[in-house]
Amino acid sequence: MDKISLARESATGALCEFVAALRVEDLPAPVVDRTEDLFLDWVASALAGKGGHPVPLFERYAAAMGPAHGRCVILTNRRTTSAHFAALVNGAASHLVEQDDLHNSSVLHPATVVFPAVFAAAQDLGKSGSELLLAAVAGYEAGVRIGEFLGRSHYRVFHTTGTVGTLAAAAGVAKLLGQDARTLAHTLGSAGTQASGLWEFLREAADSKQLHTGQAAANGLLAAYLAQDGLTGAHGVLEGRQGMAAGMSSDADPGRLSDRLGQRWATLETSFKFHASCRHTHPAADALLHLMRTEGIAHGDIASIRARVHRAAIDVLGNVDEPGTVHQAKFSMGAVLGLIAVHGRAGLEEFRDHALTDPAVADIRRRTTMVLDDEVDRAYPARWLGRVEVETRDGRRLAAAIDSPKGDPDNTLSRPELETKLRRLAAFSGAATPAQIDAWIPRLWSLRHARDLSDFLPEAS
Repeated sequence: MDKISLARESATGALCEFVAALRVEDLPAPVVDRTEDLFLDWVASALAGKGGHPVPLFERYAAAMGPAHGRCVILTNRRTTSAHFAALVNGAASHLVEQDDLHNSSVLHPATVVFPAVFAAAQDLGKSGSELLLAAVAGYEAGVRIGEFLGRSHYRVFHTTGTVGTLAAAAGVAKLLGQDARTLAHTLGSAGTQASGLWEFLREAADSKQLHTGQAAANGLLAAYLAQDGLTGAHGVLEGRQGMAAGMSSDADPGRLSDRLGQRWATLETSFKFHASCRHTHPAADALLHLMRTEGIAHGDIASIRARVHRAAIDVLGNVDEPGTVHQAKFSMGAVLGLIAVHGRAGLEEFRDHALTDPAVADIRRRTTMVLDDEVDRAYPARWLGRVEVETRDGRRLAAAIDSPKGDPDNTLSRPELETKLRRLAAFSGAATPAQIDAWIPRLWSLRHARDLSDFLPEAS
């Protein structure tokens, strides 16, 4: 293997060496199992994006600018196109309904950037299911460590899934291309110089979040393909004097880039999303559900709710006082807790039917506040603790705490629960019929054995 010049002196070099050398045989069985789980969960999220604004805009752009047919499938309409445009649309669609996975300590949604890129590239290059899984693991391993490297300060301004996601997607596609460590370093350099995504869109309920993930997947693929053909990129794009850390972080930790490579596995650390909302709301939502069930209170009993949260939750969710769109409601702690209190769920249907129109939900939203909790903030981002306090109309003060939100690795979704989620999300958007899902599920659970991915998820009849 061609050693890159900075391998001895940089953590980036060590990460590139690891990804380039990684083989299917190196993956523990639980890692392969979990990566299949995450792929099925990503397919569910992508299907759920069908028809939801702004996904049709991306579909129309792909139809206008891309080829009429290609080797790669757009999951929302099952039309085929080039790898670039399939990655773009699938990346946008799978981040729309807020049901895609999350890795806690990196605050990265890996699936929505890694899988669109590696699935498209695998179809384009004629790769097998096991090669796709290996590429996905490579993307997760690189992306999670780069997210941890950039730290909490990065996330205050930058949407990590848009920025770091570009490099995660690039690493996954680089693995499919069989890049050595030197070429992979060039790939990351070109990916890093394209990395972007700002949180300001939340204040105005703009559509940029889906652009972030679509572009991250497509630009990561672009970086890998160009590097394969000889385009050079900066080896110091992460750690250099004018690299990502210098411009995008004040607490970067290079040691995180090579943390326990080959010993800890990012896919095993990744959480599934249960509620259809920003992950920062999930700990409090689970705590409120627990409190209402154990105390036997109804939403009409609630005088006020205090959600005790980490700083990043206030930074992100505090931008939304009165949501103007369903998507913005998913970033409102009050709206999410209102749905939980009134309807017992914060799923896709509840957001669509009640988040903006139900007076009882609005009443709870206005009675909800967030306060910074030192214990919760110290635990974050490694752990996302849920703490709520409820004052009832008859003067009682009640509190509840949960340490592992539903979907976390130690409170995970089982394969039957993931199948149920897939069926629910496909039915919500109408992107696939129950019969199609019945036919797809066995394929998804045997992805590692697929020799040909060209018709893995067939076009619509």
